[in-house]
Amino acid sequence: MPLNDALDFKTMPKKNPAGRENILQVKNLVTTFDTEAGRICAVDDVSFEVKKGKILGIVGESGCGKSVTSLSIIRLLPKPAGFIESGQILFYGTDITRAEPKKMHQIRGSHISMIFQEPMTALNPVHKIGRQIGEVFKLHYSGINKDKIQEKSIKILERVGIPDSEKRMGEYPHQLSGGMRQRVMIAIALACKPDILIADEPTTALDVTIQAQILELMKDLQRETGMSIIFITHDLGVIAEMCDDVVVMYAGKVVETAPVKELFKNPRHPYTKGLLSSILRLDTPRKIKLNVIEGMVPSLYDLPVGCRFRNRCPEAQVICETQPLIKSVDEGKKHFVSCHIV
Repeated sequence: MPLNDALDFKTMPKKNPAGRENILQVKNLVTTFDTEAGRICAVDDVSFEVKKGKILGIVGESGCGKSVTSLSIIRLLPKPAGFIESGQILFYGTDITRAEPKKMHQIRGSHISMIFQEPMTALNPVHKIGRQIGEVFKLHYSGINKDKIQEKSIKILERVGIPDSEKRMGEYPHQLSGGMRQRVMIAIALACKPDILIADEPTTALDVTIQAQILELMKDLQRETGMSIIFITHDLGVIAEMCDDVVVMYAGKVVETAPVKELFKNPRHPYTKGLLSSILRLDTPRKIKLNVIEGMVPSLYDLPVGCRFRNRCPEAQVICETQPLIKSVDEGKKHFVSCHIV
């Protein structure tokens, strides 16, 4: 049955109608971009699941495809260059890659929201904070009046910890600190109580104290609302603090997935091991040189044949010249790795 006849996302209850544990399933997603130099594949055969009420972390270096994956989920890829070439994104069991623009407009904000990397560029600099939050309620609540919008906007600002919220409604983004702007972005994302929140590097460019406050706020809101979160970052320390499950990406592919405790206790892929070994720990001797992964993430225009990590991998072998399949490496089938030598 076509998506438009199968579900009315606007009236869909905040409950998984089929009783599934997984609220979102990404299956064999391939996202490509047409460029002047030809077509490039930014996300290649990516699969993972988001459990209801849990936090999934997606980690990897810059250029690994984390943000493109998130933009694919909410169908906000830059047009006309970017598009989903194949695969499925199942939300409540229904493939939203085939949803018409009108249906995706209903889903975004109301059921799947996103916090973008840089709040200063995500917020409109020429509109007041109150107007930008109010637009969310106008778009998703038909017939709502101005007084109700004002009331809801002040309430959500207060909920995300912004003091003197009524005054802040009349201010512009440049009048707020970086932490306050990020809280406004969280308020906008949570205004319609979404089922899934995608947070793309939400603490980038914030100082350590403010980062801790934002992360604690997000955990409190997640516990309070029961929503699921996809948390995208390059910081494994944040992953350990925030997430239930982890997806490790490299050069557009998933190389390892596992529950967070299992990943930190028993990393299997050489790339994951390299990331973990580069973290400064409490028991790390003073003035010791940290481990680094030699080289850089390959360009999408010139990807290695076979395993994409083999040019940087200290354990690479001849067999790595063929692309490894992802496989289970534990009895419970919760830990998966894409590597020949595991």
